Amino acid sequence: MSTLPAGRATTAEPEPRPPTLTCVFAVTDSPVPREVLARTPGHDGGGPLRTLAAGPFHLVVQDVPAADYGEAALAERLNRPDVLEGCARAHHRGVETAASAGPAVPLPMATLYLDDGNAVRAVTAREASLRALLERLRDRTEWAVKVHGPAAGPGSAADGDGPADGRSYLRRASARRRTERETREQALARAHAVDRELRRYAAAATRHRPQSERMTGTSVPQLLNAAYLVDDARREEFVRAVGSLARAAGATGLEVTVSGPWIPYSFARLVDTDAVEPGARQEVVA
Repeated sequence: MSTLPAGRATTAEPEPRPPTLTCVFAVTDSPVPREVLARTPGHDGGGPLRTLAAGPFHLVVQDVPAADYGEAALAERLNRPDVLEGCARAHHRGVETAASAGPAVPLPMATLYLDDGNAVRAVTAREASLRALLERLRDRTEWAVKVHGPAAGPGSAADGDGPADGRSYLRRASARRRTERETREQALARAHAVDRELRRYAAAATRHRPQSERMTGTSVPQLLNAAYLVDDARREEFVRAVGSLARAAGATGLEVTVSGPWIPYSFARLVDTDAVEPGARQEVVA
């Protein structure tokens, strides 16, 4: 049996730290206070949020376990609605934290790099585009405006009235379809007029695809799903304009709703400034 010399104690080798990836939430040109980062939870299983200097920028990042956020593992986990929702909420919290310090460019959810160095190189390579985009977003917020209607009315009395022969039925059905088409075209024209008017108060605007009935929770069709980048100094003016348009639209059976201010996700795409936007997920290996 071997013995150790007197006075010498054994020291256990530290267990190797599990490999991690660097998850980047957003880019800003203003440092985020540590106390704000400390009270913001990130992705489950990851470390605390921190900032990473990248030239003139500050990245809000988190170390996440590679075993859970590697390509195959993450793809499998994001197929589970509960995990997807949790990741989306964590990503938004990270973006909000960055935006609390100043204008921020949100990166797509689960933008991952092999380490800090790769994240820094990827961001500084886009310095000119990021500078221009941050200036575009400074002192501006996003407002969402939706137009719904008109609600479908009861079936036409003509469906059951009049002669019952086939030719008469087809005429009534054709007239009904024509009336429905004209009503929808008029409603769309009014919704587009709302959009044109609101663009006068915005620095930029974009139309998103109208949401389905499953998303809106109503059978009333969505005619307009638009976002507006509004100078904070014109916020009250913009909201008053929406209110005036909503009252006028209501008289024609349309409903106009507004929400905000939001972080300007719709206007913070790097591709808009001639940069390569990361996909739904990105790993840099260089």
